[in-house]
Amino acid sequence: MAFFGNPADDILVPFYIVHSDKIRISSIRRQSLIKYFKKLRLFTFFVKFTHKEKLTKYISMNMTRNEAIKSLSADKLWDIVVIGGGATGLGIAVDAASRGYKTLLLEQYDFAKGTSSKSTKLVHGGVRYLANGDLKLVFSALKERGLIFKNAPHVSVVQSFVIPSYSFFSKMKYLIGLKIYDWMAGKLRIGKSTLLNKTQVVDSLPKIKTAGLQGGIRYYDGQFDDARLAINLAQTAQEQGATVLNYSQVTSIIKNAQGYVSGLQFVDNIGGKTYQVHTKAVVNATGVFVDDILKMDSIHHQNLVRPSQGSHIVIDKSFLGDHDALMIPETSDGRVLFGVPWHDKVLLGTTDTPLNAHQIEPRPLEEELDFILDTAKDYLVSPPTRADIKSIFAGLRPLAAPKSGEGNSTKEISRDHKLIESSSGLITITGGKWTTYRKMGEETVDLVAKKHHLPPEACKTHKLHLHGYSLEKLPGHWQVYGSDFAAIKELMSSNEDLAQKIHPKYDFRLAEVVWAVQNEMACKVEDFLARRIRLLLLDAEASWEAAPVVASTMAAQLGHDQAWIEKELSTYRELVDKYSI
Repeated sequence: MAFFGNPADDILVPFYIVHSDKIRISSIRRQSLIKYFKKLRLFTFFVKFTHKEKLTKYISMNMTRNEAIKSLSADKLWDIVVIGGGATGLGIAVDAASRGYKTLLLEQYDFAKGTSSKSTKLVHGGVRYLANGDLKLVFSALKERGLIFKNAPHVSVVQSFVIPSYSFFSKMKYLIGLKIYDWMAGKLRIGKSTLLNKTQVVDSLPKIKTAGLQGGIRYYDGQFDDARLAINLAQTAQEQGATVLNYSQVTSIIKNAQGYVSGLQFVDNIGGKTYQVHTKAVVNATGVFVDDILKMDSIHHQNLVRPSQGSHIVIDKSFLGDHDALMIPETSDGRVLFGVPWHDKVLLGTTDTPLNAHQIEPRPLEEELDFILDTAKDYLVSPPTRADIKSIFAGLRPLAAPKSGEGNSTKEISRDHKLIESSSGLITITGGKWTTYRKMGEETVDLVAKKHHLPPEACKTHKLHLHGYSLEKLPGHWQVYGSDFAAIKELMSSNEDLAQKIHPKYDFRLAEVVWAVQNEMACKVEDFLARRIRLLLLDAEASWEAAPVVASTMAAQLGHDQAWIEKELSTYRELVDKYSI
């Protein structure tokens, strides 16, 4: 817990006090507040502030599994239970909880373990969707992009993109399209598309091939840290009153005598105990796994979605630069490829490969890696090779399953979302994209409230600042912590051992491990290395080298023994192999 201000000042400060599952806002003199926390033996610390800062910051609750599990009383009736802890499910939980509905979210693995942590890290309207004529999705996504910048500025940033052009016609075509893209964003526009001459393109992308280059276009879109935003959504949902649980696997759907969904059974994969919960409504927000839940609802269910794999490689920033991103609007197969600076590396992707089966940890196919490298070779003077790859990763998009006789093409399929109500009352949401998670949550909760007769409450997420909200710009990877950075800094100041790096080449510290366990529900080594920090995606082998000290630190925090450490390291090595060439 934290409170803000000068500890010597005896002034009024707004703060939260936790009482059971309720929160009340109070004001109390600071010295009385200190005595209150000392009496409860709660960890406290102080953060200096300037007079320009508002004293409306608050004490946030630690997000711990133990407390969440304790809230699962057998006789409690939830308003909404959300299955799935990715972008969609978390957005629904935030929306529902902020309206005052009793909300429970269950995630089989860790938050955002699937596709939601393996995106191209772009908050965007979708230039490709504009080219395909999907204007409704682009309008919606551009609005939502603007709201992400307003509500989560600590994990999102405006990114400049350069499209190199090798013909006058293509240059003018893309400029016209991007001017329309700017216009569609309206007052939430984040930059102005401009023509660049050849010299300006080379200045922006010093490693671009210049033979035949006639200039280009610079436009602006958004970039974010997907997994960190997901964690902030989980924290925000909890702060709004929801209960969120990772490693909670739904095993069956409970129905009443009339055949309507009335509850769920799930297994706590950490503690091993089975629970039953009762609810007015269940939302299936499991991405490519929606059909697995729908088959629990009906044995006659026919698959709605088919996965399409998007793969990426991560290389050193020296291959592109560390400022402007590269956008290739039309590759050899007609798709779009990005080269995006991200956490001091460059991410190249993505592909769009239809698959016949889904899994939680897909690996990029050899032909996908070849495609990305070959495309980069067409544009970069010193293109990367396999030996230069630091990490590889893939995510699965849930696209509409093809009907009999339809081909494998996926690039024309809309990425807009779809809401489905089963005869049992189960609500399923599929499709969509990260950028529109908030809108998807709003529409889903609207439907649930209408169909399941919940008290009408207006959506509140348009202006809801997410956990960590801060306008302060912090150095390096510390930026993604936002307002939580002060607490982590205090941990390092109070215990110099926690200031030690977990790897000599990267600025991640042991204090972050402690913070993730205590405040971000990190339960396993991969939770921390893959999603609380992003080292697995940035440098897979370096993450393996850091794993032993991370495992030991987590074990000390969680009360685990050496056997747990050894098992975690063995499991993590298998995961690292999927991210390595």
